[in-house]
Amino acid sequence: MAWTLNDVQRLLAEDPRWDVTQEEDVIKVKNEEEIEAFLTVSGEQILVESLLFPAAQVNDTNELNKTILETHKLFPLTTISLETINGEQYYSAFGALSASSKADSIVLEIELLFTNVEGMLESYEHFLK
Repeated sequence: MAWTLNDVQRLLAEDPRWDVTQEEDVIKVKNEEEIEAFLTVSGEQILVESLLFPAAQVNDTNELNKTILETHKLFPLTTISLETINGEQYYSAFGALSASSKADSIVLEIELLFTNVEGMLESYEHFLK
């Protein structure tokens, strides 16, 4: 079965740890630590993303990028990218999985994203102004 956005929204809303809202083609999931993740279903893929910090807050972009490349394996199932939103660049953590994934896999992806975002923010905070 390929998941639709409405199906995923119903699945995630069952989890009492999360505040889940859907706006148009995006689901926002907020955990108890107030970290927000945004989920979309596009074709054969489910993408879950959380903004880390604006690139403008980084003291030394080259050193941060080098550190990210050296440490990214410490954060399973999550990758870091640069996203441009309203003309401003942000570091973003994301994970992707098949739209045919099991329900447990979708929940695990979001749980790991939240855990990894906390670890990333802690690991990279000394690069921020």
